[in-house]
This record gives sequence, C-alpha cells and structure tokens, in this order.
Amino acid sequence: MKRFWTAATVVADGDGWGIELDGRRVRTPARAMLTVASRPLADAIAAEWDSVGERLDPRAMPLTGLANAAIDRVAPDPAEFAAALAKYAEGDLTCYRAEGPPKLIARQAEQWDALLAWARRRFDVDFVTTSGLLHVAQPAAAVERLAHAVAVLDAFRLAGLSPLVTLGGSLIAALAVLEGAVTPDQAWAAVSIDEAWQIEQWGDDAEAVAAMAGRRRDFLAAARFLELLD
Repeated sequence: MKRFWTAATVVADGDGWGIELDGRRVRTPARAMLTVASRPLADAIAAEWDSVGERLDPRAMPLTGLANAAIDRVAPDPAEFAAALAKYAEGDLTCYRAEGPPKLIARQAEQWDALLAWARRRFDVDFVTTSGLLHVAQPAAAVERLAHAVAVLDAFRLAGLSPLVTLGGSLIAALAVLEGAVTPDQAWAAVSIDEAWQIEQWGDDAEAVAAMAGRRRDFLAAARFLELLD
C-alpha cells in the first residue's frame, strides 16, 4: 500500500488512545478501532506510521502489528491464547542442556541456571533439567504456577509475551523480561545461545546470520511493546 497520509497523530478514545492519519482513524485488519490503553505505546505506534516511506511495510511496524494481534487475535479469547503459551512450561528451553562440548555446556549453565534460579525464587517451585532432547516431566506445581502467571495477563501483555516465548522457546525467560528481572538483551543472549554457537562453529553463513538478526529484532520489539504498556 502506498503512503496516502501526511501525518499520524494520537487522539483520546475513552479510557485509551487511538491513532489518526490526517484525521482518519487507524483500524486493525479485522476493522476494529486500533485503541491502546497506554499513551507511550500510542505515541510509538504513531511514530511507526510517521516513519513509513513511499510504501507501507508491515515488517517495519512491529508495535502496530502486536497491537493489531492483541485486539483481533487475543482479545476474543484470551484464556485460550494464554493456555497455548503456558504449554511451554512443560518443555522450557532452559531445562534441556547440551551433552557437549564442555564450552557450550558451561555457556548454557551460566545463563540458564540464573533464569531458573530467578523462577525458583519468584514462583517457589523447582525444575528438572536434563541433557539431550528426550522429554522430561516438570513438577506439576511448576507448570501450574507458570501457567497462572500467564493466565492473569491482559490481551495486550499476552500479545507482547507471545513472540518472546515462541522465538526464544522459554516461558521462563519471557516472564523474566515481562517482570523486569532481566533486560531484553540479556534474555535474547540466553535464548539464542545454541544458535549463536552453531554460527561460531560453522562460520558466518549469511542466511543464518540474517535469520538470527530478524528474530532478534522481533524479540526486542516485543519486549519494547511490553515496556510501553506500563
């Protein structure tokens, strides 16, 4: 779609904030009003629309995309959406360690043990770790408490949390970002250890590097979306 507007502005909309393009309200793909509860988020979304060049590229507008997802995809049934994310508690990345080499094992332990230690303190539960890819069952209490931490979130926080979980494979790391226990960059470094290791061992394959950079961009954008909600 070609750019057809001159400027994007933020307007009050009940208890929230909407975006107008030359006086016309921005709507979601499902034609709902794009309304957010946070003025900082509204300002950031408006800035995305203002930064559009000659043609609109949705990939360059992650905050708009996440707000659309919150309204169109999550809000109609947040419980179902939360339940899908909560399933990651049953096989969190941080619980599955490499069998070798020693340097990779040490790198995983350094960052993943810290995340598990935070989760143990935060949720008063324990976790089971294993070497290899065979599934290991987590204590029921751990799964239930992590699931509850997700279930109580609103549609916008669920939408922002989703890329952190799915891109990183770790519900624990995602919740740590949400609650400010780690920075987004720290979390990304932790969940991308295996991928970074492969690139180190096999060289800077251009396609692999570009794919990893894209996932990092989306991960950090989701973290920013969550920060702007507060």
